[in-house]
Amino acid sequence: MKFFAFYLLTVFIYSLVSRRLERTLFTAPILFTLAGICLFMAFPAQYAHLELNRDGLLLIAEIGLVLTLFTDAAHINLKSLSLIANRNLPIRLLTTGMLLTIVLGAAAAMLVFGQFTWLEAGILAAILAPTDAGLGTVIVNSPLVPARIRQALNIEAGLNDGLSVPFLMCFTVLALHSHEGVTTVLTKFLIEQIGYGSLIGGVIGLAGGYLLGLACHKQWMAKPMQQLGLVALPLLGVLASEASAASMFIAAYVAGFAVQAGFSEAGRHSVEFTETWGQLFDFFVFFLFGLLFARSWQEFAAVHVIYGLLSLTVVRMLPVALALIGSGLSRSTVLFMGWFGPRGLASIVLGLVYLDQHANLPGDSDIRLSVMMTVLLSIFVHGFSAMPGIRRYALNIATLDSAAPELQQNEPENPA
Repeated sequence: MKFFAFYLLTVFIYSLVSRRLERTLFTAPILFTLAGICLFMAFPAQYAHLELNRDGLLLIAEIGLVLTLFTDAAHINLKSLSLIANRNLPIRLLTTGMLLTIVLGAAAAMLVFGQFTWLEAGILAAILAPTDAGLGTVIVNSPLVPARIRQALNIEAGLNDGLSVPFLMCFTVLALHSHEGVTTVLTKFLIEQIGYGSLIGGVIGLAGGYLLGLACHKQWMAKPMQQLGLVALPLLGVLASEASAASMFIAAYVAGFAVQAGFSEAGRHSVEFTETWGQLFDFFVFFLFGLLFARSWQEFAAVHVIYGLLSLTVVRMLPVALALIGSGLSRSTVLFMGWFGPRGLASIVLGLVYLDQHANLPGDSDIRLSVMMTVLLSIFVHGFSAMPGIRRYALNIATLDSAAPELQQNEPENPA
């Protein structure tokens, strides 16, 4: 009870000063991470053996990611997908950029840790591949950043968490069943995790969207209940996934796309939820992360810091630069987009989910510590550099011609 009381007190204090904090370098993730660290420092003995299992704190964190995935997918509607086709920067980042990030992240892990297998390296790279839209809010809301660049980063962060899940699950399944044939393991993985997850998400999304759309059209539904009814769908997906060994994350992601077929207002209502009640889950994850980081403080070594720095720089920036070759963007824009790829909510939860699988790989400890160090560095470094970075970038592009790709609203070239 002390844990939740301290968390809710932090939420209350943050709500009191949230508007004033918007003008400072202190973001909500920074504040809640620090609050979690402070709680552990105040009561180290009580939280030294905090249990994380599917019946408690981990389940809350998983639900937070489920709602985020559902919201991200519901927000990217058919109109937005058409827009992406005309502006191929998000496609470059989500295909070439993301795949190279996982490959380079795995290569860096094997180089830095030496004893890592390719599965362990792949698991770490997949966990840290997604960027966090929440940590990048300052960037995507700043009028100083060209709309096209803001949209590209926002869409990338909104979709890459869902795209990274199959990679992580595939590496994890192979590691858990290494004694079986690769073909057998992958077939089972594709059928159970991805197949069942997609089927559950599709059925719940289509049926739920149709009923929500019908109820709204017939005016059977009170407006405040539209948001509540929508949020119930991914939670139903969680229950169905648990009963069928499917991936709740894939189910939520697919449901977010499918629900739009019958309920066109899904994107707006889901975003409204995440901007209010959904933030409680996000803040909780960062609060829990701060406590877990403080609890593991003595276990960190220089190698974890080195990998964290590589993950936020070379592993992120080089793939982005390669993915944007031929886009015509200035060097300042490429550097800006490469630097602001923060790791946060998705990486924390995916890391916890992996550890809950109890794969017992030799590199489990290094995977856990590397994820924590990378996310902590990202929370503070990206948080503190956001405003100065925006101002510097705005000055660098101020002299660009009006025909510069950064300032264009449409893009004639085909997606990379």
